[in-house]
Amino acid sequence: MLKLYKYQGAGNDFLIADNRDGALSLTAEQVSALCDRRYGVGADGLMLLENPGCSGDASALPGFRMVYYNSDGSGGMMCGNGGRCIVAFAADRGIENFCFEAPDGLHYARIVSSEGKEKTVALQMKNVEEYTRYQTLSGVKVPSDGWFLDTGTRHFVRFVTDVDTYDVVAQGRDIRCNAAELQPVGVNVNFVEPCGSVLKIRTYEKGVEDETFACGTGIVASCLAAYKAGVQPSEVSGDSVRYDVKAKRDRLSVTFRPLASSCGVAEDVWLTGPATFVAEILIDN
Repeated sequence: MLKLYKYQGAGNDFLIADNRDGALSLTAEQVSALCDRRYGVGADGLMLLENPGCSGDASALPGFRMVYYNSDGSGGMMCGNGGRCIVAFAADRGIENFCFEAPDGLHYARIVSSEGKEKTVALQMKNVEEYTRYQTLSGVKVPSDGWFLDTGTRHFVRFVTDVDTYDVVAQGRDIRCNAAELQPVGVNVNFVEPCGSVLKIRTYEKGVEDETFACGTGIVASCLAAYKAGVQPSEVSGDSVRYDVKAKRDRLSVTFRPLASSCGVAEDVWLTGPATFVAEILIDN
């Protein structure tokens, strides 16, 4: 019997399994089948919570390891909304150490608030020390000015007007599949519209190959690109800035310290937003 738990972070939904005993081994095909919304359970991704792999002083070990898979079974990348959800899952399992291993290194997190099934989680993301500013992308049939950043996952950010009606799937798929400079790995594509003190963001995710309700690493990439593009932050406090974000439905925020060097981007980056328990699922396997 396979026991899975479903969580969602700003509408980005995940299946999570507690694999601290190491008994569970899933193939890409099995992950894809479980995440299939018509013939499986349905999710944007699947995560395993495992024991940390670091050696050394046991008191200094991370609390757990996050193993992440996209809904197509591919892995090896960080997921910001998934990171918040697995922290909420760890807390629900009685884990109190929210330092954890992920594909892009160690992450720290804290529970800001907890009410019923929903927690607000602040998650420290990786420092971002470089970016690429694209004026044009060969092979793309639409205007493609934008920014490329790796925030644990590869992201392209384009600023647009009227993002609510923008054809995110068509335009995102075009850049994800056809931008020669970003191949062969491909990229997630974010469309951003500054609206007063808030950034409205929609994201096309590779691996899912569709728009998702939110993307944590994409939200971080979009906020960093906004700063580099001169978009006024929602708040400036000392040497840190904060951007408030509106995803398709939920609100999140990103705080960071901009790096002073011309080629640098940001350090001490934190993504804060909701992580909500949805259901416990038993599968006869």
